[in-house]
Amino acid sequence: MKTLWLIPLAALVLATAAACSPADDPTIAPPPSEQPDTDVGDDEDYTDDDNDSTMQDNTIRITVQGGSSFTVTLEQNAATEALKARLASGDVTLLMNDYGNMEKVGSLGFSLSRNDTRITTSPGVLVLYQGNMLVLFYGSNTWSYTPLGKVDGVDTRDGMLNLLGGAGDVTLTLSAER
Repeated sequence: MKTLWLIPLAALVLATAAACSPADDPTIAPPPSEQPDTDVGDDEDYTDDDNDSTMQDNTIRITVQGGSSFTVTLEQNAATEALKARLASGDVTLLMNDYGNMEKVGSLGFSLSRNDTRITTSPGVLVLYQGNMLVLFYGSNTWSYTPLGKVDGVDTRDGMLNLLGGAGDVTLTLSAER
């Protein structure tokens, strides 16, 4: 007889626990996704088309080993100021690897301050990832990055890949535009 009263008590406990479930609480948000998102929605579309002023002190040069050279007009933020200061003391050379059929990524060998914001990139966009990785896009992606700048005169995948010498690893040298 004692075990019969346990059944309704267990049902009551389960019903109470289910009613208090955090899944029904609108104030608790699910954890953010760890995968890149291709839904652009209301995200900032980072193309930097409205920046027509190319001041020499806001431009760096990127030289592809054994190939082309091009300029990047920089954003105005703490990361680009630190990058310009670093380049004032000498060039920075880094190996860039293809990733995801959309970007070339390489370690700077030092860190810059981060101001990550969710952006949608396009060909020619240069960003900082995790504070110490330089990413140059020849495709598009939506993710949180610190915007650094945009390659001057490039707006297509083929145009950016041509400047970079095509697919595969590439060594780039960043220098202050003199």
